[in-house]
Amino acid sequence: MTEPMTETPKPVKCILALGSNLGERADTLSLAVADLVDRDDVRLCQVSQVVQTKPVGGPDGQPDFLNMVMEIETTLAPYELLAHCNEVEDKHHRVREVRWGPRTLDVDIITYGDLEMDEERLTIPHKLAAERAFVLQPWAWMDPDATLRGESVAVLAQKAVDAEGLAPYSPHDDMWESSS
Repeated sequence: MTEPMTETPKPVKCILALGSNLGERADTLSLAVADLVDRDDVRLCQVSQVVQTKPVGGPDGQPDFLNMVMEIETTLAPYELLAHCNEVEDKHHRVREVRWGPRTLDVDIITYGDLEMDEERLTIPHKLAAERAFVLQPWAWMDPDATLRGESVAVLAQKAVDAEGLAPYSPHDDMWESSS
């Protein structure tokens, strides 16, 4: 008797958005990228530049965020990828007390191949991605030809309400602020 052939799932390209506004933000993002791809079923394709942004939504008085996006290939199913992202957030001491409140790490699934789904725990593409320059602009810098639901990510970034003043982040930015 021969064993049935099991087909390996085909890798799917995904865009993940990462943000941090508590603690050592830049270090957290770097470590989170490594943690997200530290398994055989997730492969890093590319990462964007990091941007520093004012919080969008949530309580007043929050520190600025560092944000970035990354492209991965994965054989994880959407909910498995969500669980993995949540595990990485937990590893970096993510606390969920206030909606859109300050956090050490936020990891969102923006796209999962061409999949479109709208369920209580997971919506793909991410519901607010098309309106958020802190996601769109780093993505456009990383992949100038990227599209979201058929629209240019670069064009969407220019239209986003939080687009003004968005620029690449440099660790030197923090040095100058703390010395003044």
